[in-house]
Amino acid sequence: MSELNELISKIVKFRDDRDWAQFHNPKDLAIALNIEASELLELFLWKKENDANRERLKEELADVMIYALLLADKFDFDVHNIIEEKLVHNSKKYPVDKAKGNAKKYNEL
Repeated sequence: MSELNELISKIVKFRDDRDWAQFHNPKDLAIALNIEASELLELFLWKKENDANRERLKEELADVMIYALLLADKFDFDVHNIIEEKLVHNSKKYPVDKAKGNAKKYNEL
């Protein structure tokens, strides 16, 4: 089993040991993911980019990743595969010769 699959199994076990799966429908997982992402953003609010509390940053980033992995698990997505597919898709939208060093969106390249 890959390290990522082992990690997902640990997250699912943590959830299941607490009988929280009943609350983890796709809608609520997506909402929780967004809330945790907002908490991550809050760490940077009114600060210079390097002044965010690193320990809190790790905690909030972990929460974002946990909810993302739970949502992927809910739909039985292979996280490795969906990321690989997205990288292939993005490499077509953002070819190196047009996108390198450029922050424009794909339709503006």
